[in-house]
Amino acid sequence: MNIIKNEIIPYENLSRTNRQFEAEFKSVFDRFIEKGWYVLGQEVKSFEEEFASYVGTKHCVGVASGLDALIIALECLKLPKGSDVLVPSNTYIASILAIVKAGLNPVLVEPDISTCNINPNLLEESLTPNTSAVLVVHLYGKACEMDKITSFCKKHNLRLVEDCAQSHGAKFNGKMTGSFGDFGAFSFYPTKNLGALGDAGALCTDNDELAQMARAWRNYGSEKHYHNKYTGINSRLDEIQAAFLRIKLSHIEEITAKKRRLAQMYFSGLDKSKFILPRVDEKYFDVYHIFQIRHQKRDELKQYLLDSGIKTEIHYPVAPINQEGYKEIFKKQKATPIAEEIHNTVLSLPISYGTTEEEVAHVIEVINQFNV
Repeated sequence: MNIIKNEIIPYENLSRTNRQFEAEFKSVFDRFIEKGWYVLGQEVKSFEEEFASYVGTKHCVGVASGLDALIIALECLKLPKGSDVLVPSNTYIASILAIVKAGLNPVLVEPDISTCNINPNLLEESLTPNTSAVLVVHLYGKACEMDKITSFCKKHNLRLVEDCAQSHGAKFNGKMTGSFGDFGAFSFYPTKNLGALGDAGALCTDNDELAQMARAWRNYGSEKHYHNKYTGINSRLDEIQAAFLRIKLSHIEEITAKKRRLAQMYFSGLDKSKFILPRVDEKYFDVYHIFQIRHQKRDELKQYLLDSGIKTEIHYPVAPINQEGYKEIFKKQKATPIAEEIHNTVLSLPISYGTTEEEVAHVIEVINQFNV
């Protein structure tokens, strides 16, 4: 391919991604306007049924965002206020924010440096007499090592919440993320593999009682109009976003296949003597929401690529333990050097559904010439 001089390769181009579904979006929008039902209607109900079927759970409860999904999950589990929740030390801050907002105490557990996911072998030593739950995060589109994690939770009678914000369709030993724990919490933020055209989220569960409680929690704590059984919040999946998500859910296999194909190009083409690539293992079916590499001179590499017309992202530049708003919360937390190593060296390369194979080939050609 001839890359036009001065052409910028974006990290993410949502306009290009969603243009492929534009005709379908317009069709459902016209139907949405004509119907005149805007909150908790048939589109939400249908999406919940279809997404539950996709994940492999009995229930799906649509909510307004991935963060709300996590908060509602923790609230519905009725964990003792102030109790400890084990959570990876290198996650996006939403995972930890949800724990705090639910009146619980986050305890940071270091990741496995090869997967960037929580290290199940460190859970035992992180356990406290006050631990009530584990919140795992399937980061970058790779499932956590769920056999060891579920065994640990069963052994210690702990509740389990999965943060699946980046793992739509990811599997561990053939089983979908979001179907292992008491709850699987999903975000449909526009950049996700299954992305809405605005904020949206959902909870998946096999537990009838928890599903009923979550439906009430998202709607002011109400099971019956004007009767509030729980304190609850207002966090309902928009009817129009549900309609858009139903369209993209019908294309999720091709979205996943495209991203896995681009990832394979990176694996085949990147210079492995220069860059640390994501771990590949037959236990994992990865969906590559993010394709992350690591390099000790990450900031120089990022600038080099930008100077070459290639935009990248850092997921994430600051470890949770170093976030200003959490200094008091983590003041007694032991150091998290593995998390900080990841945060200091990780770089995300273009791999959206709108990214072309020609663009990835160009990224590979340019990045392999980095010699700093």
